Amino acid sequence: MGSHRRPAAPTGPDRCVRTATITVLSAAAAAAALAAAPAGAAPQDPRSDALAKVDRLYEQAEKATEAYNKADERADTLRDQVERAKDKVARGQERINAMRGALGSLAGAQYRSGGIDPALALMLSSDPDAYLDRASALSRVSARQSGELTKLQRAQRELAQERSEATRKLVDLEESRKTVAHHKRTVETKLAKARQLLNSLPAEERERDGRTSRSGRADMPDLAGAGAPASARAAAAIAAARSAVGKPYIWGANGPSGFDCSGLTQWSYAQAGVGLPRTSQAQAGAGRQVPLGQAQPGDLVAYRDDASHIGMYVGNGQVVHAPYPGAAVRYDPVGMMPVSSVTRV
Repeated sequence: MGSHRRPAAPTGPDRCVRTATITVLSAAAAAAALAAAPAGAAPQDPRSDALAKVDRLYEQAEKATEAYNKADERADTLRDQVERAKDKVARGQERINAMRGALGSLAGAQYRSGGIDPALALMLSSDPDAYLDRASALSRVSARQSGELTKLQRAQRELAQERSEATRKLVDLEESRKTVAHHKRTVETKLAKARQLLNSLPAEERERDGRTSRSGRADMPDLAGAGAPASARAAAAIAAARSAVGKPYIWGANGPSGFDCSGLTQWSYAQAGVGLPRTSQAQAGAGRQVPLGQAQPGDLVAYRDDASHIGMYVGNGQVVHAPYPGAAVRYDPVGMMPVSSVTRV
């Protein structure tokens, strides 16, 4: 009679190998099932994906805005240089015209007085001493004429150089204007795409994401015991920045009715009598670098590796800044984005 006993379960190494194999296969099947499951996580949510794209577009627009500000600042500088060069050329031309007139008068006088041979004039003169005096004067006139001619030639060379410099600056200005226009188009394109994406989302989603305009005054942080500002001018700049809370972000604007990020910090320090550069990158280098842990109210906090965003530290771990289009100047935690530097003006 055949045995009906069940085969003994494997033991030893064979059993361990089989158990491990089953475990691996089970894990692989679970991973495959998760991969095949409907995407429900936030990063794969179409709405969250749209908001991530908006974030990227805003970041790109802000970088383009700073490039626009830099190009616009250069265009302003070049415009001033061109005007000064034009004035210098005009004054140089007036000087040359006056020198030519003086030389013409000298030449005419010399011709009228020296039209007869000097020896014959002396023989015919009833007053030889008077003639000799005139001859001496003519010699001095000739020497003066030679000196004036040398000055005229030098002035003409200088004028030619000034004209060349003015022409070069005009070419630079035209190129700078083209650069400004290019960056402006880039900003406008990025912002239009961001608005289109936001408008495609339900209102409650936009509200929940916090992108609707808000004054920030209702969310004013507790700044009691925030510490003393780094200086009297820093205190004045903080007061100016806090007065701007609630005003809209406007790209390319530096107040007083609207601001972009570097426009706010530039305007705020201008109220304290301090001139800052226009761009966030230049502002980040406009003072002494300090560690974030040693930040004091009034310090400038630059964000991202390229310092494309900037705000002002107000104490208690808070900054005031102009965040992005559609939002107003407001307070946010200093660690809202990766900090690249802290600058004490």
